Amino acid sequence: MTRPQATRRKRANGVESRQRILDATVEIAGERGYDGTSIAAVSAKCGLPASSIYWHFQDKDDLITPLERVTAMAANVARSLVDAPDFLRLGLMLALERRPTEPRGRTVFLRVREITHQKITEVLTTLFPGLDEAAVHTLAVYTVAGADGLFVHRKVTGDAVDLVALFERHARLVHDAATRMAAAR
Repeated sequence: MTRPQATRRKRANGVESRQRILDATVEIAGERGYDGTSIAAVSAKCGLPASSIYWHFQDKDDLITPLERVTAMAANVARSLVDAPDFLRLGLMLALERRPTEPRGRTVFLRVREITHQKITEVLTTLFPGLDEAAVHTLAVYTVAGADGLFVHRKVTGDAVDLVALFERHARLVHDAATRMAAAR
């Protein structure tokens, strides 16, 4: 009778270990990016030996799957917005105003948004090469609009809103939508 319990415990520990590894990876990748994420850093962060990481993942690329990459990027953006929200807050206010002469701040903000849209487009194109240009554009617009909405929601309802968790969820939803759209093609 003790045999099945030991097997269950071992499986549960494996699932728990894998999740600890993934959580540590997302946190490190969010802070340091892909190049700054190493098996050694993940091992130190999650408290498991490198051999445990290699048990679950073949290498760093296997460890940092597309979903983890986009989730880490989203978390990093959210942390930046929590730490320094004024650029987006003021930029959104300027973007919503229409004046005969555009303020320079609005022009700068719109250029930064354009660059952000381009970067999201590049990531989507790289991770989902089967998507056509229209699908990538739609997903990029949706990603930016959703991020705007989450930011505004936090500003309206207060700091109790966990912006990092919401951005991570948003990234997962965009990833899922892209996966489904690519599979449908």
